[in-house]
Amino acid sequence: MNILMIINDPPYGTEKAYNALRLAMALQKEQADAEVRVFLMADAVTCAVSDQNTPNGYYNIGRMLRLILSKRGEVGLCGSCMDARGVQEASCLQGTRRSTMNELAQWTIKADKVLVF
Repeated sequence: MNILMIINDPPYGTEKAYNALRLAMALQKEQADAEVRVFLMADAVTCAVSDQNTPNGYYNIGRMLRLILSKRGEVGLCGSCMDARGVQEASCLQGTRRSTMNELAQWTIKADKVLVF
């Protein structure tokens, strides 16, 4: 199964990114052969900024993205959204990458399920 998750909200302040990534991790656990792709756009591109420092006991979006990547997940970041927020690819987690609307369109066409948060 090919699953695409599109996230629009920032990493903290709302729990949409957190819940989307929880679901992505659960999907990878329940169906090991699932192809999980996460596309970060709008304020969600800041989810991929490395070296996030959160208080003990509080979720860490960067750590969650690394877990998804470690299980063959893919994480793309909207390039124009990155530019609008001054996010440089060099400041992002290893394994995440700058992407495009064309790639999002391709991922959407290939997906069996598309979930938007």
